Amino acid sequence: MINRIDHIGIAVKSIDEMIDLYENTLGLKIKGSEVIEEQKVKTAFIPVGDSEIELLEATSPDSAIAKFIEKKGEGIQHIAVRVDDIEKILADLKVKGVRLIDEVPRYGAGGARIAFVHPKCTHGVLLELCQRD
Repeated sequence: MINRIDHIGIAVKSIDEMIDLYENTLGLKIKGSEVIEEQKVKTAFIPVGDSEIELLEATSPDSAIAKFIEKKGEGIQHIAVRVDDIEKILADLKVKGVRLIDEVPRYGAGGARIAFVHPKCTHGVLLELCQRD
């Protein structure tokens, strides 16, 4: 079951450069950063009510985030929804013929288990399924 929007991922060239905007201008607080080597990305989460903003900075020029910024510029890269049972949702989506980027969950920031639905099935929106235990 999908419960709510977990976070919105925003691709940025530099998380450090975004701190001024989010913390000093908007009054929000970044709750730390993490490097996900497997995905070649540095992330930082900013709580906003029951959801979060995830800033995504490439750690390698061949990462998905670097390619996204090169093609589209900085901006919203994905929307993540919180799910109870990621394996069940993935199995249900496969049965329904939904194109998946990840057929099995992988490690995401903050210890979440994540999987992506291909944007060709969601009218151009990269949708992340996110399970946090």
